[in-house]
Amino acid sequence: MHLQDLLFFVPVLLFSVIAHEIAHGYAALKQGDTTALMLGRLTWNPIKHIDLFMTILLPGFLFWASGGRIMLGGAKPVPVNPANYRNRKRGDIIVSLAGVFVNFLIALGAVVVFVLVGLIGRAAPAATPALGFIQAMMLIAVQLNLLLLAFNLIPIPPLDGSHVVKYILPPKWAVYYQRIGPLGIVILIVLLQTGGGFLNAWMRPAFAFGNLLLRWADPFALSGLHRWIS
Repeated sequence: MHLQDLLFFVPVLLFSVIAHEIAHGYAALKQGDTTALMLGRLTWNPIKHIDLFMTILLPGFLFWASGGRIMLGGAKPVPVNPANYRNRKRGDIIVSLAGVFVNFLIALGAVVVFVLVGLIGRAAPAATPALGFIQAMMLIAVQLNLLLLAFNLIPIPPLDGSHVVKYILPPKWAVYYQRIGPLGIVILIVLLQTGGGFLNAWMRPAFAFGNLLLRWADPFALSGLHRWIS
């Protein structure tokens, strides 16, 4: 990944994962749990969401060890207490899916911004180079947020999808299923290293939807966009 790519990727990633975590905390608040609010996690301050291991050490090590082929990390999980939910099962599902729902909304919003910027560029051609930069960021926002959505729905604890799957399983199975949680990161790393076929199949619907959105927005692409994307 080149320096120019990082200039697009890092701000979009930071915004997206913080929005994802705030969504969990805000949904928990609406379900009756004030834990995230009381701990100051319903904030856009990135420092509050940076975790030494998950945000810095793990992705840095994996990127270095794999020669740039594997990148896994995230923001510090927002703390919630399901015991405070008015309805524990419903609250757990709503809070767990709130993050991926926001990633979906960001992807849609990025397409809208892409189109609006394209219309502005047509009305003011002199601004095309700068507006192309914005369109490049929106392009990454669509792809990245749909990737985050699909990845977080992988049914491996503690990812968001597992909080839905556990309610589908028989109670006894659900107990054993949730015990996978402490090993979840290890399983995900192994999956990223060896499970290319599964991951490609799992991500395919999200990528297909992203391609559909981008094909729809493509007529509004500015000439300055190609200066920023490789």
